[in-house]
Amino acid sequence: MAAASGGLRFDAGRLCLDLAATADGGRPGEEPVERLDSPERLRDWLLGSGAVPPGTPLAAVDVTWLGRFRAARDLLHRVVHAEVDGRAAGPDLERVNALAATAPPALKADRGADGVLSRSLVGAPDCGALLGQIARDAVELLTDPAARGQLRRCEGESCSLVYLDTSRGRRRRWCSSEVCGNRARVARHRRRAVGTR
Repeated sequence: MAAASGGLRFDAGRLCLDLAATADGGRPGEEPVERLDSPERLRDWLLGSGAVPPGTPLAAVDVTWLGRFRAARDLLHRVVHAEVDGRAAGPDLERVNALAATAPPALKADRGADGVLSRSLVGAPDCGALLGQIARDAVELLTDPAARGQLRRCEGESCSLVYLDTSRGRRRRWCSSEVCGNRARVARHRRRAVGTR
């Protein structure tokens, strides 16, 4: 899934990277675009990313959750970018490890009236457990040599997203062909059009 309503992105290839993608424009001199601007948007992200099963009641999501998710997002952004750039993440990595130590939400299988199994949470969603799940995904990503070798920074001019390149030949250049790839093609077309005049 490339994008959802309201500009939320789910095309980075991992849960932790999708959370990091909720703020973009982190290139020098640019103001980040905030995609988690309300508890409602956080609810949309939790459901759209698959962090919680479809239909999970998220009434507890409030401004406190929003602040904690933004802080975790900023932390993941710093750690992932440091690692992609070949720098040690330092104390930020220890903060990710501390988040990852929290047990993830417990899941159960429910049989619907039609006999089909679906998953749901055992109890009410817990902010710390969900953040632990996302941090654990980051730990798994950064410690898996194969997955880590697929990390790429988007080549889009105004994009700072990092994504997992699982394309054949590892030739993917943009976080999303429909977003940054399309912008690059339009810019290239405009440069050619100006050059032929």
